[in-house]
Amino acid sequence: MIRAIVTDPLNTDVLTIQEVDAPKAQPWEAIVQVQAVSLNRGEVKEALEKKTAFRPCWDFSGTVIAQAANGAGPQAGSRVVGLLPMGAWSEQIAAPVSMLAEIPNRVSFAEAATLPVAGLTALYSLRKAGMLLGKRILITGSTGGVGHFAHQLAAQSGAFAAGTASTEEKARLVREVGADEVLIGKAGIASAGKFGPYDLIIDSVGGDTLAALLPLLAPQGICVAIGFSSSPAATIDMGNLVTSGGRTLYSFFLGEELTRQSAAAALGLLARLVADGRLKPRIEAEAPWTESGTVGRQLLERTFSGKAVLHIS
Repeated sequence: MIRAIVTDPLNTDVLTIQEVDAPKAQPWEAIVQVQAVSLNRGEVKEALEKKTAFRPCWDFSGTVIAQAANGAGPQAGSRVVGLLPMGAWSEQIAAPVSMLAEIPNRVSFAEAATLPVAGLTALYSLRKAGMLLGKRILITGSTGGVGHFAHQLAAQSGAFAAGTASTEEKARLVREVGADEVLIGKAGIASAGKFGPYDLIIDSVGGDTLAALLPLLAPQGICVAIGFSSSPAATIDMGNLVTSGGRTLYSFFLGEELTRQSAAAALGLLARLVADGRLKPRIEAEAPWTESGTVGRQLLERTFSGKAVLHIS
């Protein structure tokens, strides 16, 4: 038996540590001793609202204790980062080698754990626009996990990038990670056109913000919609969108993206960038996994920006 976090809707603390069966690996899976996990708002919200017992969490880092039986992937003893569709809040997991990448010794387990969902979403979204050198990009939700990584990656690509922030203090953080301009508050979004048109917009806000930004796309530009933190509904001016022609609204879901490509290579790239000091995760909260409920609620309440990491002991 091993320990894992299991949701218990009947318990005051919904996220409980319970004994569960040890993982049994398929031939293409490695057994990983988990050291750290990072939290994402979507999974935390789902876990706290779940009406039945299940095992949450996507992002993890740790050490391989048994290589995949087919001989693929990292060997036993390798330090790795990866993701699962669920169940990563656990002492041990069985993980497909296509979702695992080795991490350099210079990268801590906490840093690595921040990379899968936020890092892959940022990287894959930027790649939708092809070569970015000389292009203009707008990123909303710049102080969140995805935005933080997207700005750093965009800055290294040679693109001009504008970001968003709710306050001048948070705007300073966005500039520090490479934004050329920062739009502050609703007034900033309203004035976004002065830095456009944009070849790529990465939007995590949805609602009125998405509707207001679509007309700012350049010919052949693409808006990658990765979330809807303000509202899941948006009223889009189809007349403007259709008569302009050539613009694309792309609905991004990481799970679907990973059905068409392996995460291993991209995770390896992100880990090497961290090791080289070219990509810096911003970890705002670290705690033992016994405090998952407290940290999870703080994340949902936006008590802090950046990533939250739990250490499994």
